[in-house]
Amino acid sequence: MMQFAHRHLAGARGLQFYKLMGSGKQDGFNPFPDWSTYSLLMTWENENFAQDFIKNSALFDAYRSRTEKLWTIYMKNILARGAWSGGNPFEPHTDLDPGFSKIAVITRATIRWRKLRKFWQYVPTSSLPLAGNKGLIYTKGIGEVPVLQMATFSLWENEQALKDFAYNSVEHHRAIQKTRELNWYKEELFSRFQPYREEGERFSRN
Repeated sequence: MMQFAHRHLAGARGLQFYKLMGSGKQDGFNPFPDWSTYSLLMTWENENFAQDFIKNSALFDAYRSRTEKLWTIYMKNILARGAWSGGNPFEPHTDLDPGFSKIAVITRATIRWRKLRKFWQYVPTSSLPLAGNKGLIYTKGIGEVPVLQMATFSLWENEQALKDFAYNSVEHHRAIQKTRELNWYKEELFSRFQPYREEGERFSRN
């Protein structure tokens, strides 16, 4: 399904950017693949193009017929810093709705070959504060290439929950410090979104 999706996506009207990604096992951010869960990230010219593709394309018909759960999240970008495949695919929206409190975050990076071992050795420590975090709704490690090109998706109850994690976690601060000290990444991107609608069945929290 991953291999043959490209031909459907390449000609989709209004599609500006996409990434087909697998995921890591559920115990934290694990480099070993979770063969049950996959991610399709897409940016569109407008929501009408997105809805038409999701509702009417042969690709999504195939996904619906072959999955136990299909969870679709519509999001507007709040901010994005860095690059993904040489550019920043996320353009901040000016029409955010203050009535939606949830925050979604995508971080991704291409890890330098010579830094792979040190990076993955530290991942279990940097992930510790996520366990039992009451403000965290869902999180999953995803990526284009196992071990080398990794990303994380996380969904939070509100901005304060995200700030509490970012500013109060010793492990998170140490991870940022190590990133600067060891120059782990060849390319990296941090992006924050307002998730304003969900369709389907939400996955259980990892």
